[in-house]
Amino acid sequence: MAEVVLEGVSKIYPNGFQAVDDLSLTLNDGEFLVLVGPSGCGKSTALRMIAGLEEITEGTLKIGDRVVNDVHPKDRDIAMVFQNYALYPHMTVGENIGYSLKMAKVPRDEIKSRVRQAAATLELEEYLDRTPRQLSGGQRQRVAMGRAIVRNPAAFLMDEPLSNLDAKLRVQMRAEIAALQRSLGTTTLYVTHDQTEAMTMGDRVAVIKDGVLQQVDSPQNLYDVPVNIFVAAFIGSPSMNLYEAEFAVHDDAVRIDLTSASLSAPLSVLTDRPGLRSYDGRKITLGMRPEDLEDAALKPDHPADQRFQTTVDLVEALGSELLVHLSVDAVAIDAGDPDAVQDVATGSGAPCVGRFNPRSSVRMGQPVEVAADTRRFHYFDPETGQTIQG
Repeated sequence: MAEVVLEGVSKIYPNGFQAVDDLSLTLNDGEFLVLVGPSGCGKSTALRMIAGLEEITEGTLKIGDRVVNDVHPKDRDIAMVFQNYALYPHMTVGENIGYSLKMAKVPRDEIKSRVRQAAATLELEEYLDRTPRQLSGGQRQRVAMGRAIVRNPAAFLMDEPLSNLDAKLRVQMRAEIAALQRSLGTTTLYVTHDQTEAMTMGDRVAVIKDGVLQQVDSPQNLYDVPVNIFVAAFIGSPSMNLYEAEFAVHDDAVRIDLTSASLSAPLSVLTDRPGLRSYDGRKITLGMRPEDLEDAALKPDHPADQRFQTTVDLVEALGSELLVHLSVDAVAIDAGDPDAVQDVATGSGAPCVGRFNPRSSVRMGQPVEVAADTRRFHYFDPETGQTIQG
């Protein structure tokens, strides 16, 4: 096990494209850290620089107490698990798992012992004499994991290892990988574009956009206290609802005005976010999580000034909940614009998603009154996209 430290690491290609920009990140000894972001954001490039498969343009990379910028990949004491498994089709499972030990000229009896130990850990003992083509996708991924753990490396690097599996198997395998990492205690960097994987697997999650690190924190803190509008919208499924709003402070409450709807929030939001006081009478970007919206018919005691009228566009019944797609009279905000936060033109209303109790009787095309938990709203500066806090 070892600590992995990136200090001001950048990657600039010969054509001038900067894939990673001044990345400083520490993987603590034994930690499972997930690097997440949209496709093309630089996360795989960062992982490949740690592995030694990409040269570092600027900055310093340490594994343990060694600076490894110029160390050959095979001498960095790391093991990679790839998206496509990268198994040798002509070798058996046992030969695939033990191949790196064979190349390192480890004695045959020790190879056999370590391969069987890895196979037992991954429940692959009965498949050791089979070839990869005789295995399912999940079993092949276990073999790829076995090939990594048999080396007892200082760190694991995993590059979207579950993306080729079907949805049900991905859920199973992410639980297995997380459990395996915790039992081994090996420092692990896991790269994915899937924020659900990130939230369910990582001790901490690092969010990256356009090569720039946005935020590193525990999964729950990322969700509850995002530092900017990009993290807020990227973390969470369905995504946070974002709108342009007018903000005003009154004696007994704060007012949040959308295009036609007007909602109140308790003055306690100013205690939690004192920086909001300077936005009195100004525009903000308002964020509402889907779970903070509910069918008002199920909450008869909910304050009248924390409700708004809208129309149901679609209802997705998931058994334990309803995802209710709504049209609201508001101006939606695009969190994915690469240069700035911009308004999205809407025809019949801005899209909104609420996570309703399955007892709700809402129907597509029908009007509905929505109860909003305004205590849990998020507020962002409309120019910078940064969360308004202190």
